[in-house]
Amino acid sequence: MSDILDASSVLEVLRPVQDPELRKSLVELNMIRNLKIEDGNVSFTLVLTTPACPLREFIVEDCQKAVRQLPGVKDVAIAVTAETPQQKGVADRTGIPGVKNILAISSGKGGVGKSTVAVNVAVALAQSGAKVGLIDADIYGPNAPMMLGLADAKVIVEQTAQGELLEPAFNHGVKLVSMGFLIGKDQPVIWRGPMLNGIIRQFLYQVRWGELDYLIVDMPPGTGDAQLTLIQAVPMAGVVIVTTPQNVALLDSRKGLKMFQQLGVPVLGIVENMSYFIPPDMPDRQYDIFGSGGGEKTAAELGVPLLGCVPLEISLRQGGDRGLPIVVAEPDCASAKALSAIAQRIAGKVSVAALA
Repeated sequence: MSDILDASSVLEVLRPVQDPELRKSLVELNMIRNLKIEDGNVSFTLVLTTPACPLREFIVEDCQKAVRQLPGVKDVAIAVTAETPQQKGVADRTGIPGVKNILAISSGKGGVGKSTVAVNVAVALAQSGAKVGLIDADIYGPNAPMMLGLADAKVIVEQTAQGELLEPAFNHGVKLVSMGFLIGKDQPVIWRGPMLNGIIRQFLYQVRWGELDYLIVDMPPGTGDAQLTLIQAVPMAGVVIVTTPQNVALLDSRKGLKMFQQLGVPVLGIVENMSYFIPPDMPDRQYDIFGSGGGEKTAAELGVPLLGCVPLEISLRQGGDRGLPIVVAEPDCASAKALSAIAQRIAGKVSVAALA
């Protein structure tokens, strides 16, 4: 260790400190910037790969411990920021300008709470400081506007030389486009596949998304036209599969997962929703209404991570109905904590894949 307190000696002691998810040196990853030394006071900027980094405090602590080893150090000041890496492009697919990472929240079966997970993950990422967009790609049953408190919002359609351009609605830090903005409240969408393909492409390419760290696509259930359109149109950072512990849901989720794998989309992991019920009058009790351990078993069998288990709480359902996602309405409840942790894990896996 050098006895001279200068930039080289600081970087030398920081070199062994690694990003726990990327397992690479912070120095080698160029995550240490704006290093300054003045009268024994060391300051620098730590640039994380996602604002939603779950290990942020541990990394800062490791950096402080490393620098304080140097003789002559009086204080260590670390400013933390983030630069979300851009996902890798795919030759035959067209990215969206300004959008760094596109990921899908999908399921094989309806009714497993996929939209609840998608909306709360999007809001949780936005709460961390990320720029987030959400496409409600469930064209036949668009629920995201209600869940985000945008049921009465109107989307502005601008006529440009390139065609129609949509201005997304915005709430809770998330930009949203949905078929729900374009049809009446009770109006059914009675379309065949080609029309579905057209509207999903419009939601991808004909929207003023601006700069986004993450564009989340809330998929309809199944393995049909919507999934194929998305996969064939844009390069995807990955997909998250949502299921319940119930065997029927798990059977369908396996098919959905295999579809994405066969088409070359990385599976980031499985989320087990409705893992157990917590009665509001007995918060210490848990009831396995839909069985238990199904998500963990399926993840192990298929060789993908279990990103987390979300309990079923009445407040979670109430938040969706009121347009207040649970991570906003009751951030300290069990389901909100689980969803926030899942959002952090998703962001971490996206960064690892982008920098691999």
